Amino acid sequence: MPVTIAKTLLRASQKRFPTRYPAKIQSNSMAPVFMALVFAAALVLATLAPAAAQAEALAPPEGALLESRMVDYGAPVPGSLLALNPFHATAEGVDGDGNGVRLTTMNAHANSWYILEVTLENGRTARYHLENSDPAEWRLSLTDEAEIYLESAEDAYACAPWQDGELAEAAASGLPYAPVCDWALFLRNEVSGNRSSREAVSQFLRDNVLFGDSLVNLIKGAFYEDRFMASSEELAAEDPGAIVALLGQAELDRRPAMRPRSGIEVEGSDNGAMQAGAWYAVEDAPGVFHSTMQSGMIARSVFERAGGTNRLDGAENGADVYLMAFDLSRFEIGYEVGTDHPRVDWSPRPSGAGRNYNTGGPDGFGTTAPLVRVGMISPSITDRIAATFTGGFKREHGAWRFGPRAQANWGNHYGFMSNGVILSRLWPGLATLYMTDDGTVGMTTWSEELEEELLPHLVFARQNGVPLIENGVPGAEVQSWGGGNWSGSANADLRTLRSGACIREVDGRSFLIYAYFSAATPSGQARTFQAYGCDYAMILDMNSPELTYAAVYVQDEEAEEIRTMHLADAMAGVDLTRRDGTRIPRFLSYADNRDFFYVARRQ
Repeated sequence: MPVTIAKTLLRASQKRFPTRYPAKIQSNSMAPVFMALVFAAALVLATLAPAAAQAEALAPPEGALLESRMVDYGAPVPGSLLALNPFHATAEGVDGDGNGVRLTTMNAHANSWYILEVTLENGRTARYHLENSDPAEWRLSLTDEAEIYLESAEDAYACAPWQDGELAEAAASGLPYAPVCDWALFLRNEVSGNRSSREAVSQFLRDNVLFGDSLVNLIKGAFYEDRFMASSEELAAEDPGAIVALLGQAELDRRPAMRPRSGIEVEGSDNGAMQAGAWYAVEDAPGVFHSTMQSGMIARSVFERAGGTNRLDGAENGADVYLMAFDLSRFEIGYEVGTDHPRVDWSPRPSGAGRNYNTGGPDGFGTTAPLVRVGMISPSITDRIAATFTGGFKREHGAWRFGPRAQANWGNHYGFMSNGVILSRLWPGLATLYMTDDGTVGMTTWSEELEEELLPHLVFARQNGVPLIENGVPGAEVQSWGGGNWSGSANADLRTLRSGACIREVDGRSFLIYAYFSAATPSGQARTFQAYGCDYAMILDMNSPELTYAAVYVQDEEAEEIRTMHLADAMAGVDLTRRDGTRIPRFLSYADNRDFFYVARRQ
């Protein structure tokens, strides 16, 4: 502990005089002596007061407090974000300048999102949304002097960025993620999704990185100063052909050669041609696989199995389907909400008993403030990013208009959770894609029993309607337009461009499969996922390439760039472009208004 406190004081002195010393000290060349005195004084102070300066890390609630929180959480209308997140914890104090300081972790288990509140002597309070750059590494608390205390296995120090102007500078930077506290934390800043943050980020890269437009250098070059460098054991190299053989082929009656309108480059194809229903390893992307087919090729035996679907018409039978599979032994999945969508207020769909007009939304609030939604991935994982794909329906379409679900649970608005924080309640009976703190990715129909088991361990969750496939057969509502809340195109056609995802288990190995349907009904989606051997499947979004966007990223360190391969050629136009015509990857280098999933390589 003495060395820790010494390092804390030394850091404080270095922060105050980062590259220079006070003029008086500079004039008599006493800077080295000054620094030595600081360090020596720190050691003396640490010896005299070894542990009193540090507080305990913010811990999850227990006992009666947790029981009380769970009662609030289970209320028909929780009423606030804190009530919807029972594992929050708070520490507060008064700093040396007389400011009241309160630090709240939104989920002490997840250790990711924090709310910092600073109240000045005049009573004005400023609130900041901080994100832990490495939740597995850094634990946060408040010192007795009301400074943020960051501790890892190898380091510890205190910081008070509201005192020295660092927080104000970060807030004025225009960056979705602005570093504070020696890069251990990011301040999440409000930006307008999809457009306005581009110039701020681009300028930031140009000013701080040798190759300013290179995301690889952003992580590995001077900008981060190896802040997120890890020396993990590498995953054993595998023969991609062995995984292709493990995945097998889709159950089709016809397997013609196809040349898909896809930007995914694969190994073993003949001049871009792929055999329908077969899997191919994606070039330079270990653990990622690509396949294509049309619904009209699905084997008749698939349609004869238990579970009903509607008849597929000629247009749907001839429409291309493009799929990507991710070997979950090599990847972790994440989820981020967009700057705007999905919202947490009321969908216009429920009415009558399905709507409470006295509240701002089904959970009692209509905004996620003071939490800030940035619509892009954290810079701390950019060097591991392998793929992204868009999330689910907007709030407007994410609730029932007809049937029993429209009249129960406030219309059963689709729930979602990011970075361990529930932003909209997860309702039983809805199809849910989730990940727990041990990295397990699951897809299931949510239930109260499952929630009781998983709630303390959830990292993210996204609900979107009811299942397309459940226990290997079409879901009970696949044939019901209103019951399944399947929606349609702008012209109310049930057949439209759609996306979906499924989990497939093969010999104890899990694969997440994302599928883009150029024209499909829920019935066609269900039969396709059946043909590919999926155990569970759910719809995501629909109607346009922007809303069904998916891309694979190849990090080319020699060329110092990230190369983007889009699942469908039409998706390339969704990315923003610079004046020189080069594309800027969506979700990676600028904020977007839609929610999305990301696939990152495990460390």
